[in-house]
Amino acid sequence: MDNQEPRPVPPKPAAPPTAGLPQVAFPATAVEPPARKPRRVASTLLKTVFVVVLLGVVGGLVWLAAWLDSGAPETTGDGGSVIVETSPTPLATPLPLPREGVEPPDYRLGDCFKDFDPEALRSTVVACDAGHSAQLVAVFRYPAVGSYPGREALAAKALEACQAAKLGPAANEYTLNFQRAYPSSTSWESGDRRVDCYVTADGGNVINASALP
Repeated sequence: MDNQEPRPVPPKPAAPPTAGLPQVAFPATAVEPPARKPRRVASTLLKTVFVVVLLGVVGGLVWLAAWLDSGAPETTGDGGSVIVETSPTPLATPLPLPREGVEPPDYRLGDCFKDFDPEALRSTVVACDAGHSAQLVAVFRYPAVGSYPGREALAAKALEACQAAKLGPAANEYTLNFQRAYPSSTSWESGDRRVDCYVTADGGNVINASALP
């Protein structure tokens, strides 16, 4: 079942897979819990390998067809671009590592996290060859302007981010799950425009390599 965990409000704004890729379980649509405090929404779900492969292949073909047809990034209803990032460019949080007390708005694509907790106000970013329990593997960024798309639309975008994630061979060495995080209406109003996809390990800090290629 989906678990929803709060994410803190970011500071005021300053700023397909294919059948051959590693298989990681896709999450289902998340439900935002009753408001308690400004936060983002996180969700996870385990599914069978068969469903993963089927969704991955279908999603990849749909994404490829849409990309070839449009020849341009996806656009939102207000005309702004929605950009998916699946490769850490620029590089993830730089050395020296580990870095404690990193806030969610400062997470960067490719970052690996020790003792990862989506509810935490701060996390510890570590080198990906050190023991960690989660890695940020794909990101959607909405334009700075525009109204709140709604929980269901954001959850769908988070699912697309996980489907678009490009994982490397090292991901096959671990039992990993996809976990999504996306803005709540409150954090959106505070400037949160990022939809995240993580891979996580239930066994704690057991991952010792980057899941990205």
